[in-house]
Amino acid sequence: MAIITKIEQQKKNEDRVNIYVNDEFFTAIFKELVFTFNLKKGDEIDEEYLKSILSDEMYLKAKNKALNILSKADQAEKKIREKLSNDFEEDTINRVIEFLKKNNFINDNLLAQKIVNTNLNLNKCGKNRIKQNLYNKGLDASAINEAMSDIDNDAEFENAMYLAKKRYERLKNEDKRKIHQKLSQHLAYKGFNYDIIKRTLNKLLSYDEYDI
Repeated sequence: MAIITKIEQQKKNEDRVNIYVNDEFFTAIFKELVFTFNLKKGDEIDEEYLKSILSDEMYLKAKNKALNILSKADQAEKKIREKLSNDFEEDTINRVIEFLKKNNFINDNLLAQKIVNTNLNLNKCGKNRIKQNLYNKGLDASAINEAMSDIDNDAEFENAMYLAKKRYERLKNEDKRKIHQKLSQHLAYKGFNYDIIKRTLNKLLSYDEYDI
């Protein structure tokens, strides 16, 4: 005979409770489901049936939360998992991730490419900044490497030149050495590497050689 022996509020999440059957942990659910299904200590239950309906309810809640998150901004799989982890068990989260992937609500490779295109074409970033932005989004190494491999060196150089020219207009009356230093720092902050910065400043400032 399976009997609910304890319904205990979780310490870290007041919206969730742990249910114990025959003095052993049975499942964790939202507190509201206790009232929805009128669960109380001393109830005799069909374990498999109850676990099934509670699992489905938690899945629906997790799926709705994930879709709500994605309605505001695209997310990497890792970020969705992190945002669900405080309220849902791993098996529930796995079911949600499977649903999201199947219906193309999440796709790390497409998200990585989208971020690269935006960073490169709109924000005029260099590869170092783009790569850091991809990591910050929680994308895995394979998605990052695939998206980064499509970045054209000439396009990156054009971005560096665009930013350098724009910043130069604010600095052109300063000492040439200071101009060079400030432009170098600006381009490095924007994510360009040593070679791109040197090539850009040599062309912009008409230097044959200049150590940065």
